[in-house]
Amino acid sequence: MQRMLVAVLAALCLAMPALAQTRWVGATAYPESNYHTQNLRQFLADVEKATGGRLTVQLHTNASLLPMPQIKRAVQTGQIQLGEMLLAAYGNEDPLFEVDFIPFLADTWDKAAALMQVTEPLLRARFERQGMTLLYLANWPSQAFVTRNEINRVEDLRGTRFRAQSTTLARLAELVGASPVTVQQAEVAQAFSAGIVNVMITSAQTSVDTSAWDFTRYFYDVGMMYVRNAVLVNTRAFAALDEPTRNAMREAAARAAARGPGLAQESERAMTERLRSQGMLTPAVNPQFVTAMRGLGERMAQEWAQKAGPEGQAALERYRALLR
Repeated sequence: MQRMLVAVLAALCLAMPALAQTRWVGATAYPESNYHTQNLRQFLADVEKATGGRLTVQLHTNASLLPMPQIKRAVQTGQIQLGEMLLAAYGNEDPLFEVDFIPFLADTWDKAAALMQVTEPLLRARFERQGMTLLYLANWPSQAFVTRNEINRVEDLRGTRFRAQSTTLARLAELVGASPVTVQQAEVAQAFSAGIVNVMITSAQTSVDTSAWDFTRYFYDVGMMYVRNAVLVNTRAFAALDEPTRNAMREAAARAAARGPGLAQESERAMTERLRSQGMLTPAVNPQFVTAMRGLGERMAQEWAQKAGPEGQAALERYRALLR
C-alpha cells in the first residue's frame, strides 16, 4: 500500500510541470529576416526563460498561418493568443490606428516619440475594450517611395497604380491622382511583376524583404512617417496566466519596446545600403516634391481630425503642444 502511495505521489510530481506549462500560438505577417520578427522572437525567448518554460509560444511568421488583415480578429476571438499587426492596416475600424500614416505629421524620430507618448495610452484603452492587451508598439524605419520610374514632381505619380496598405495611403493615392490598390506584403513582388501596382510607400526593410531590386529601380527616402506595429495578446488568455508569468511578459515587453527604435534605425541604414548593393538607385528627393507632399499631409491631418472626433482632435493638440 505504501509503495503504491509513493508511486502515485511520484507520478503526480512528474506531471506537475507538464500541467503547469502553457502553450500559445502566435502569428505575424513578416519574415524571419525582418527585425520586427527578430525582436518578437527575442521577446518570446525572454518570456520562456523568465518563466522557466511555463509559457511557450509557437510563432508562425511570414503570414504562414494568417494574413495581416486577419491577425487582429484572430487574437480578439481567441483563435490565437498573440499576434503582431500593422496598426494602420486597421484604420477603417478606428482613425486612431492610422494617425502615424499621415504624411509629415511625425517625420523625425523625436516627433515619432512624441506621437507615441500621446497615443499609446489611447491605443491601450481601445484594445482593452476589444478584449486584447497591448504588449508593446514598435516603429518602422523611414518610409520611402519605391518605383520603377523617376519621381521629381507630384504629377509624376498621376495615373500610377499605388499600393495602399491603409486607408490613409489610399487617400494619399487619390490626392495625387493615382489608383490605390490593396496588396499584402507577401504578394508585393508578384503584384509588381504582374503590373497590378507600380509604386509603393514602404521602408528599406520591406524593400529588402520583398527583393525590390527584382521589380523596381528607384528608392526615394522621403522620410515622411515612422509607422508602427502593435504586438497584442488575448486578454482572457493573459488573465489566465499566474501573476509571475504576467509580470515576466510585461517586463519582456518593456525591453522589446525599448529595443525598437534602435533596431529600426539600424535597419534603415543597413537595408538602404543593401538596396544600393543590389543596384537600386537612391537619389536625393526633389525639394519641390517634398514641399507638395507636406501640403498634402497638412490637408490629410485636417481630414483625420474631423474623422477622429473630439478625442482625436484633443490628441492631435497634445501632440503638437509637445513639439513647441
